[in-house]
Amino acid sequence: MKKASGASALLVDAVVKGIQEVKGKDIVHLDLREVPNTVSDHFIICHGDSGPQVDAILRSVERFALEEVGEKPWHTEGLNNAEWVLLDFVDVVVHIFHRDKRSYYALEDLWADAASRTYENVA
Repeated sequence: MKKASGASALLVDAVVKGIQEVKGKDIVHLDLREVPNTVSDHFIICHGDSGPQVDAILRSVERFALEEVGEKPWHTEGLNNAEWVLLDFVDVVVHIFHRDKRSYYALEDLWADAASRTYENVA
C-alpha cells in the first residue's frame, strides 16, 4: 500500500487511534488513490457490537481527529439509527457499522481493487 501523505496520513492515524480507544473491531484502511472514479482518497471501516458502541466510536474518532490534527468532519450521516455511521472528512471517509450491517453492505468487497491494511483490535 502506498503511504498516505501529509495531512491525510495524520488524519488516518488519528481515526484509527480513535477507533482503537473504544475497542472498535476489524479496522480496515482502504487506499483508494489508485482506483479510478472514487469519491475519496481513503476509507476507514470498522464495526461495533452495539448501538452504544457505534456511538462511542463516532465520538472517539471526532475527538481524536480534532485533538490530533485539528479536523472536524465536513458531513456526518446515520446518527439516528447507529447501524451505519459515516464521517466525511473529504479525503478520508470513516464508515462505522453495527456488526450485522457491515457484512450486509460488504464495502471491502465492493472496493476490493483498493490497497488495504488491517489494524489490530485492541484487547
